[in-house]
Amino acid sequence: VQLQASGGGLVQAGGSLRLSCVGTGFNSDYYALGWFRQAPGKVREGVASITSYDNSVYSDSVKGRFTISRDTAKNMVFLQMDNLKPEDTAVYYCAADTNAGRRTRLSDYGPDDYWGKGTQVTVSA
Repeated sequence: VQLQASGGGLVQAGGSLRLSCVGTGFNSDYYALGWFRQAPGKVREGVASITSYDNSVYSDSVKGRFTISRDTAKNMVFLQMDNLKPEDTAVYYCAADTNAGRRTRLSDYGPDDYWGKGTQVTVSA
């Protein structure tokens, strides 16, 4: 099982980035897929999650600026990030919640789920 995130980079405040994540070795048909981030010196926080029924949740800090989507047939999840702010700077990780139902919560993800390696997003002021 592997999750590989890509699409990170350096962008100025107010700019946009689109992150992609592809999963291999498992079928995500019934899993929720999510994005998390960890800034230097801070704990990891949930960003967004989407179920296979296309129900999604966002953290308050990104609501209205970020959009999560998925292509279940390709085992992929995306994060469109607009109006980026310096405080969005972090390593972004994708994950799969293997016990998800119709609804998802960022707190549902745990160590028994699938986690990928991160991609760095840096937003300059």
